[in-house]
Amino acid sequence: MVDVAMNAPRAFVIGDPISHSRSPLIHRYWLANAGIAGSYDPVEVKPKDLPEFVARLKDGAAGIAGGNVTLPHKQAIAELVDTTDETARQIGAVNTVWLEDGKLKATNTDSHGFAANLDASALGWDKAQSALVLGAGGASRAIIHALLARGFGSVRIVNRTQSRARELAERFGPRVSAHAMEDLPDLLIGTGLFVNTTSLGMGGTTVPELDFTAMASGALVTDIVYVPLQTPILKMATAQGLATVDGLGMLLHQAVPGFEKWFGIRPEVTTELRQLVIADMEQHA
Repeated sequence: MVDVAMNAPRAFVIGDPISHSRSPLIHRYWLANAGIAGSYDPVEVKPKDLPEFVARLKDGAAGIAGGNVTLPHKQAIAELVDTTDETARQIGAVNTVWLEDGKLKATNTDSHGFAANLDASALGWDKAQSALVLGAGGASRAIIHALLARGFGSVRIVNRTQSRARELAERFGPRVSAHAMEDLPDLLIGTGLFVNTTSLGMGGTTVPELDFTAMASGALVTDIVYVPLQTPILKMATAQGLATVDGLGMLLHQAVPGFEKWFGIRPEVTTELRQLVIADMEQHA
């Protein structure tokens, strides 16, 4: 058990809506396991109320150490904190804030979460030379950041609206290129890693047939969507004999750095925690 002062640290997750968030389940599990008498609570904050919420946070609202930020506040809050680190600036969004030396600081841990999930489930994934990222939305930025940080020489973004892919390619530099959907089959040939960042296949939408067998030997297919765990794209890749990694681990691993900043202990992503979240997903399916 960890000895904790009476004024136990408090943390939060803000969003609109917020009731769907599984962050409280994750952080409360770690708090209980560590014997920390802190708290982690969901707080619904409307966009118009975000500046006031941040102002109160900076004023040192009782015992609040920091928290997580989810939609629709990930970009807006970057303009309200005192400092953002290089990772948040490169990704262009914030998901974790904390108070330090009287300043409200911010980062984005999604890049870490993506890479840590693959480290845990497919060691050596970052030895591939090329990656294909499907989708050019907000989520893809953290993925591209992670891939570049791990030394991928070529990251190809494929998106229905090619102009959005071009914007990201320009943002991240010469190792990143933009491509149209019709180029996808050819781009798969010899690629070492395929990452789906879209909602393709969710809600009954049609998934085009993809020939993952054209990818490099030992290639990996992953999806950042985790409801359901086995997305249509992962099922397709598995049926073709490829190794796959689901997206739940990204959610779990991205939570680790924030917990450490707020509560002073670096928690572990365990099988027990994963099963706890899966059980909650099944209960609310």
